[in-house]
Amino acid sequence: MILVERAARLEAEAVAASAQAEAVSARAEAANAQAELSSTDALISHLKLEIEKLRHQLYGTRSERKARLLEQMELQLEELEATATEDELAAERAAERTQTVQSFQRKRPSRKPFPAHLPRERVIIPAPESCPCCGSRKLTKLGEDITETLEVVPRQWKVIQTVREKFSCRQCEKITQPPAPFHVIPRGFAGPSLLAMILFEKFGQHQPLNRQSERYRREGIDLSLSTLADLVGACTTVLQPLHALIERHVLAAERLHGDDTTVPILATGKTVKGHIWTYVRDDRPFGGRAPPAALYYASRDRRHEHPARHLHSFAGILQADAYSGYNELYDPSRAQGPITAALCWAHARRQFFELADIAANARRGKNAAAISPIALEAVKRIDALFDIERGINGQSAEERLRVRREQSALLLVALEAWLREQRSRVSRASSVAEPIDYMLRRWDRFARFIDDGRICLTNNAAERALRGFALGRRSWLFAGSERGAGRAAAMATLITTAKMNDVDPQVWLADILARIAEHPVHRLDDLLPWKWHPHGRTKQAA
Repeated sequence: MILVERAARLEAEAVAASAQAEAVSARAEAANAQAELSSTDALISHLKLEIEKLRHQLYGTRSERKARLLEQMELQLEELEATATEDELAAERAAERTQTVQSFQRKRPSRKPFPAHLPRERVIIPAPESCPCCGSRKLTKLGEDITETLEVVPRQWKVIQTVREKFSCRQCEKITQPPAPFHVIPRGFAGPSLLAMILFEKFGQHQPLNRQSERYRREGIDLSLSTLADLVGACTTVLQPLHALIERHVLAAERLHGDDTTVPILATGKTVKGHIWTYVRDDRPFGGRAPPAALYYASRDRRHEHPARHLHSFAGILQADAYSGYNELYDPSRAQGPITAALCWAHARRQFFELADIAANARRGKNAAAISPIALEAVKRIDALFDIERGINGQSAEERLRVRREQSALLLVALEAWLREQRSRVSRASSVAEPIDYMLRRWDRFARFIDDGRICLTNNAAERALRGFALGRRSWLFAGSERGAGRAAAMATLITTAKMNDVDPQVWLADILARIAEHPVHRLDDLLPWKWHPHGRTKQAA
């Protein structure tokens, strides 16, 4: 009986192992198929771009519309190339888990040799003193292999030649050679500083890859759009673990600032109004010791399910505007518990200020509308609350709460009573009625700061985090795809978080790209901006 049960158990385990192996193989094949599809899409886009450039040369059309079309196609190719590289790396990782599926490999054009005019810096790996096979010290040099890595020094290009000398043992004839140097990207040629510069200029300085390629060409370096896109896609994959750590850190906050802005996303024959969402953790206003960080997401629209998905695991205070898409988060029946809503007084003040802006009215001249005395008085009363907040910024939550209850509470009660009185006197058609209703209908969320010292009066932290995208829209015009917008959001998370911790994003990216492959996984958080220190030391250890 025992033998029968054992046999049955072994058979069941064998069936389970076989099913698991089949599932792994299926996932690997699916990853290969996706990589092949992405590669095909990138190739088609590349060929279309080349056809349009040839037509442009043959027929000499110089219209603004044609120029914009070529720019759009170059941006689309950029996103497709980066996506293809990401999918290829995913296919490689999936294939590593199975012995039956061979990873998909993209066909790439042969790389041109580095220009001869670039200076060469030889970095010689120390030769072994004895044979690692038998221990003999009788080594004879047979030759050397050179691996060239394109690297950049600010305003100076160079090629680093890493020399790996070969030695043979006279006693056992064993050939010895150090391993090849590490590259961030498998089979890559770009050094970490060059990669960091490309990433920072694209996502931090809002310079599309086609413009970077043109500038490098003027400096004597031929790096095509496709090559740069390959590098971006691969770096995004390499840096994903750090993004995940920042995401976990942000969503573990007691309080978040949330906001969004529009980002045009290229679709078939047109652009759609996509959105970039940000959630900022910044505890410094209430004396919190947690490091600041910003988290970004991209979406094709502004539907309510996006913030619900972004903040699925979050439970705390959300400072945001009055966008109705957040209401699902405030629902008491929410599985993770309701999120506490706190509204932005700067939004409310702005609506009154527009009706009381004396300087703007002076510029409008005779056509200016009359200054609203109610709006002017509302601005003065709100400013009195802001004056108190400036004095307690950076203090502990307990001290902020004490001052607010002593000084702000009476002003808040008086402001509510005054607003209700003024609302009863003005008609529904009055220009000042709308901002008054905006506040009174949500008064409990506006007044929540009086009971919690962690809450700020404004949502300026989130607005500052989105300022880069607002400025960038003028440069890159639109995102090349939805995945491209997501890639921009991921890189903005890293770059903005570095800036918030007073770390140079480009220097930080260069260092972590050089170290991340050999860095222990369980100590990956040492590479986060608030722990990172140049020269391989963390801030905690410095």
